[in-house]
Amino acid sequence: MRYHVGGELVDADEASVSVADRGFRYGDAAFETLRAYGGEVFRWDDHATRLRNTLEELYFDAYPPMDDLYGRVQETLAANDFEDAYVRVSVTRGPQEGKLAPGPADPTVVVVAKPLPRGGTAGEEVWDAPATARVVETRRVPTEALPASAKTHNYLNGVLARAELDGEDEALLRDTEGHLAEGATSNVFWVRDGVLHTPSLAGDVLPGVTRRVVLELASEEDIDVETGVYAPDTLRHADEAFLTNTTWELRPLVAVGDVELPVGPVTERLHEAFDAAVEETHY
Repeated sequence: MRYHVGGELVDADEASVSVADRGFRYGDAAFETLRAYGGEVFRWDDHATRLRNTLEELYFDAYPPMDDLYGRVQETLAANDFEDAYVRVSVTRGPQEGKLAPGPADPTVVVVAKPLPRGGTAGEEVWDAPATARVVETRRVPTEALPASAKTHNYLNGVLARAELDGEDEALLRDTEGHLAEGATSNVFWVRDGVLHTPSLAGDVLPGVTRRVVLELASEEDIDVETGVYAPDTLRHADEAFLTNTTWELRPLVAVGDVELPVGPVTERLHEAFDAAVEETHY
């Protein structure tokens, strides 16, 4: 296994960053989780836009161009001979000694990858079963404290949410006002009376790339969509539900606490449309 660290490909067991790196010390870093299908990154432009926005929200005064980062991703895939893979790109503010306030530093870029099954209509699921979830007590960090649209290394909010679980696959977080926000690593969707629902990005919700793809597919499939502000109990009355993220794609949600849900026709329809889009674009 080879990783891309600081501009060079290195063996995984030799990959390291400085103990003075602000990504290590403070979580002062941005990242993107990518999915490669057939050797190419899925929706790179969307990921690059979100990564750039995160870096700007964190007041980074310097970072590599997105084309340069994409080149490092492709080099990492090629070095490991990966066609279908999970890829994580991290950009930290770099090493800086002795103070919390950021100063001039050279960003550290790390790209790691691991193989995943083939995607598309002829592929396999990454997950081994539909998901179960629970609405946890840990609340989503409000955007007034940390921009909800920023995907940063500071993931303690998700860590604490997942620590509450007792065997479930995902923790569902509420915002500080008690509204349903998102999963620790996913966006949540559900269907009621044929209408697809998901929390609005006007709230404390990460703008997931797969979330965006699903909304585009729903429009193409003439599925009615509503985004808004919802109480967690809304899920208790759903006809079906699913979770989305880059690695899981669309993962059916079959239990929220003590409420069981079926794998429904809208979930299956969107899942098939997603696989078809990947197949057409990447294979």
